[in-house]
Amino acid sequence: LFSLFRYLGTGQSLASLHFAFLLGKSTASVIIRETCVAIWDALHAAVMGQPHKEQWKEIADVFQQTCQFPNCAGAIDGKHIRIKKPVRSGSQYYNYKKYFLFVLFAMCDANYSFRYIDVGSYGSRSDSAVFAHSEFGKLLHDKALDLPEHTALPGTTSPAMPFVFVGDEAFALGENLMRPYSSRGLSLARRVFNYRLTRARRVVECAFGVLANKWRFLHTPIHLKLETAISAIKAACVLHNFVRARDGFNFEDSLTHSLHSHRPSVVRGHRQGAAVREQFTAYFMSPHGALPWQLDAI
Repeated sequence: LFSLFRYLGTGQSLASLHFAFLLGKSTASVIIRETCVAIWDALHAAVMGQPHKEQWKEIADVFQQTCQFPNCAGAIDGKHIRIKKPVRSGSQYYNYKKYFLFVLFAMCDANYSFRYIDVGSYGSRSDSAVFAHSEFGKLLHDKALDLPEHTALPGTTSPAMPFVFVGDEAFALGENLMRPYSSRGLSLARRVFNYRLTRARRVVECAFGVLANKWRFLHTPIHLKLETAISAIKAACVLHNFVRARDGFNFEDSLTHSLHSHRPSVVRGHRQGAAVREQFTAYFMSPHGALPWQLDAI
């Protein structure tokens, strides 16, 4: 167990663990894999279970209090995890950044805790493709996440608005998924919307920062077998949630990390999502939804 936390906390190589604990490299690798699997199995349901309707409302309340984005159920993003070339993988894990990696896709709440993760997608895939093929993306598409019924935004009585997730321009716009407007020729109202969405979306960036700074093996390429590397990431994420629940959040250095974002790709949305985004845009310019400083911040 000490060898596992030495590895996760420092990113030391298996050779260093060999000399520190007098373990063979293969033995250390087996210990890391089996312990990470056990940690995931023991903690996943307790600290990363799928929220039910009332919990979604509680998540949205915190987003409103801290980020001033109403009806927000979570922030989503994907990050690159650098690895050594998996055996017989061809170019599936080879990315435009000229190294091998897989993708950590995550949805987090405003308390910087991961509510859902998908680990191990090919590094050559875009965020939107990873999201579409993930269990979370399929549940959202099938409306099987048990989200609350549509609710009017604070200070208004109509229209009833859906609960939404916020992401960057790599994701497709949808009724329950908001992304920023294209940066070309934006009106004042759309610039304000982009600012307000960014305030909510940045919490997932902070969560990745806290994760990487707590578990420093994420600062370097992972020299483990693919299956072991995936198990290590999953264990780090549930341990992140466990520590967050126990100790609370320290903002120090949370925005500095070595997990690389995907390069945004152009993804088209659909008409219903565009209508929801326009409603949020109008609300953020209204007396009920405007922030005193928002015009100075854009």
